[in-house]
Amino acid sequence: MVSLYTDKLSSVRETLSPLVTPFYKITDIPGKIGQWIDEVMASPTDLQAENDTLKTQVLILQRKSQQMAALAAENVRLRQLLNASNLLQETVLIAELIGVSPNPLSHQVIINRGTADGVFKGQPVLDAYGLMGQVIEVSSNSSTVILISDATHAIPVQVNRNGVRAIAEGTGDMNSLSLRHVSANTDIRVGDLLVSSGLGKRFPVGYPVAEVQQVERDPAKAFLTVTAKPKARLDRSRHLLLVFESFRETVDILGDPPSTKSVTH
Repeated sequence: MVSLYTDKLSSVRETLSPLVTPFYKITDIPGKIGQWIDEVMASPTDLQAENDTLKTQVLILQRKSQQMAALAAENVRLRQLLNASNLLQETVLIAELIGVSPNPLSHQVIINRGTADGVFKGQPVLDAYGLMGQVIEVSSNSSTVILISDATHAIPVQVNRNGVRAIAEGTGDMNSLSLRHVSANTDIRVGDLLVSSGLGKRFPVGYPVAEVQQVERDPAKAFLTVTAKPKARLDRSRHLLLVFESFRETVDILGDPPSTKSVTH
């Protein structure tokens, strides 16, 4: 079989190629002009439809981006919560906040754990930063938690620096607690950490409760005016810790503790 291919004319083709290329470009001009005319003469309806499609795609991408940001933030919060649980000596159970009391005067939340999970009245509830409150009502698969900021709640605390005892009362403001009957000569300062004292048999000893924000001394009064900011993120935390074991034994012996100020201490 004889091959028909020959490279004898390759030098000629190489010489003519630069001369022929402009002709190819010239012959392509009508097609480009037609494409340009189609783009310029596109109907407003087509342009609007394309614009709407692009806007929809942008919104979808933005939503996905927001979801990713929310998931990343939630992942960070869960890691913080797990790190906090590792510091506790008691057994804990992670719960999720599923509802908030509609009453603006009542600082109560609903969590997705109940008697089926071993939850009991008076059980301490924490987040990754501090003590949030205690369980006051329990059903099979959910429970009601009263927050330490509720105006009817009070908790025995002590100054972590020197052990001075006091009662931290809710004020109805999630960012503020007040200390009851603090003597004028008490050694308490702005920045002091308040932790649960364990008195009253409600909460285990040593859980962070609040940080002292303001101390007012009035020579005409026998007591100081002391306000503190809760360490727990009462208005933000969604995942919480329920504390078991040693505290449960105390509650079983003493009975279910109520949640009002009149019987806290």
